[in-house]
Amino acid sequence: MKIFLHQWHLLFILPLLCFQGISQQSKEQAFREIYRTQVLVINQIAPNSYQHISYLPTNDFGLVPCNGLIVRDKNEVIIFDTPTNDQGAEELIQWVNKTLGCKIKAIIPTHFHDDGLGGLNAFIQQNIPSWANFKTLELAKQNGYAIPQYGFKDSITLALGKEKVLVKFFGEGHTQDNVVGYFSKDRILFGGCLIKEMNATKGYLGDANVNQWSSTVEQVKNAFPQVKWVVPGHGKVGDSKLLDYTIDLFK
Repeated sequence: MKIFLHQWHLLFILPLLCFQGISQQSKEQAFREIYRTQVLVINQIAPNSYQHISYLPTNDFGLVPCNGLIVRDKNEVIIFDTPTNDQGAEELIQWVNKTLGCKIKAIIPTHFHDDGLGGLNAFIQQNIPSWANFKTLELAKQNGYAIPQYGFKDSITLALGKEKVLVKFFGEGHTQDNVVGYFSKDRILFGGCLIKEMNATKGYLGDANVNQWSSTVEQVKNAFPQVKWVVPGHGKVGDSKLLDYTIDLFK
């Protein structure tokens, strides 16, 4: 009888362990590098979502990798944050058009810094619509940057193929204008520079509201309880633990 129970437990546990192993393997396989040059890297995170990485020279932090996000449905994509310059942006546009075979429906800078809209002119020259928080338009103009074409106040929902993409301002943090984007098809959140990678420092605070940062990210966390992937402005992609880490970092 004891042997029977032991064998029964094995029959139950072994498939569970195999399932967990397959699940972990599938997660690792979903995240893979699919394009690399000196100025642009593209990683596939999920079936319809891609991280783009470009590089920003800085005085305080050296050459900084900067993240953006591409989300796709059918033959359309929406991009969050431009590469840091027009060269990288032109390369990204060409990759989307030729490799994915998709039309870029919109580019959405999540804040007014170079790692948000540094390559915006390349999109404007290709007649690609650009959307941003009204505050981003104002700050871009004040600082002499390229200005997105269309603005919104608190949030906007854009159609993408048969899906929708939500862009929303939850409050100040890294900047006065930082927004986040959510694509429910892949349960992926682009947090931009509002969200930190695991074990990151506070980073550049020249335009930050450090007193409000934690409460803003708490609102983001509460708004997307089903999130699977979180893409920070810099560093490694993670899950909702990145939200918790950012909240604690600025408390």
